[in-house]
Amino acid sequence: MGFGDLKSPAGLQVLNDYLAEKSYIEGYVPSQADVAVFEAVSGPPPADLCHALRWYNHIKSYEKEKASLPGVKKALGKYGPANVEDTTESGATDSKDDDDIDLFGSDDEEESEEAKRLREERLAQYESKKAKKPAFVAKSSILLDVKPWDDETDMAKLEECVRSIQADGLVWGSSKLVPVGYGIKKLQIQCVVEDDKVGTDMLEEQITAFDEYVQSMDVAAFNKI
Repeated sequence: MGFGDLKSPAGLQVLNDYLAEKSYIEGYVPSQADVAVFEAVSGPPPADLCHALRWYNHIKSYEKEKASLPGVKKALGKYGPANVEDTTESGATDSKDDDDIDLFGSDDEEESEEAKRLREERLAQYESKKAKKPAFVAKSSILLDVKPWDDETDMAKLEECVRSIQADGLVWGSSKLVPVGYGIKKLQIQCVVEDDKVGTDMLEEQITAFDEYVQSMDVAAFNKI
């Protein structure tokens, strides 16, 4: 289990593939798992790894809150796809550490149990909130104009990056390329959002983070559903 060397192109590719259908390393909210992997990445992934870059920019926004995120940070090799060999130093010592059982307990073990209990309580609260969703959910239909830098921008890759943005309460719809002038076309893409979960500011921040392809984003139409 693991991602391999996250400072190498191969490791970042594994991370990108892993996040293709996931918003976070574990679960449905930012956690210490995301912090552990984020700290192992030396910097923003390249723009062509749009899933990893979207995740990196999102977790970076929690920089001041990362210590308060739920969960217990584990060794890096404990995260990621099961079919990838753990090449971190922790992977070589895990089996030895597992045998070092303190029969009399310790403060560290007690703290770990307390952290585990807090994590389970927070997860239970999160699941409870999901189960108690109100019958009526306010939604909006938004039409976005995403403009490239020039007529040489790969618009297929630009759209792939935009659609890689995932969030609870966000559903992407149809899209088309609209001529702007001088051979340049903008991406016009529809999405439906739950108002209390996704806003235009969040969409703009994450879309413009793909700055290799995206020059700007504007809201072309906004309608309550």
